[in-house]
Amino acid sequence: MEHRTHALEDDVVVFNISMTIAKPHRVDLWWPVFVAMPRMISELKHSRRGAERGEGEDLGFLGATTLMGRRGPWVVQYWCSTENLYDYAANPDARHLPAWKAYNAVGRKHPGAVGIWHETPAVPAAGIKTLYGNGADVGLGAATGTVEVTRRGHRARERMGSKVA
Repeated sequence: MEHRTHALEDDVVVFNISMTIAKPHRVDLWWPVFVAMPRMISELKHSRRGAERGEGEDLGFLGATTLMGRRGPWVVQYWCSTENLYDYAANPDARHLPAWKAYNAVGRKHPGAVGIWHETPAVPAAGIKTLYGNGADVGLGAATGTVEVTRRGHRARERMGSKVA
């Protein structure tokens, strides 16, 4: 069996964001919120690819994974820093601000129809341990690449907080 771990050696900011659909019959209210995040992720991935080619600014976005749950989608994003995340959120030329304004307008007019939540833990490198077995390519490993797990130690306790050699 192949075991790998994330390649990132630095701290990471994990941005969890989701929407909750309280009124499924009001597609007109939740659909704009539902389609806004994939557009932002596409914008961020495009920007990252451009920065990797030296054709644009690195926004600090590392990658994202989208999950589907009973109450709606959940996106786990990985960022280099909270400053990078906040800069993107406040950028008047990015997709986030128009989507945020549209959500707030719907929320004021139709409270309780669609909700959002987000959590933003900043995780020091010493607090990260990952394991990807047999080619699983998700989460932080998908966002930053993977290395052989033994580069950080044979046991989970050894890998927690270690740096790639």
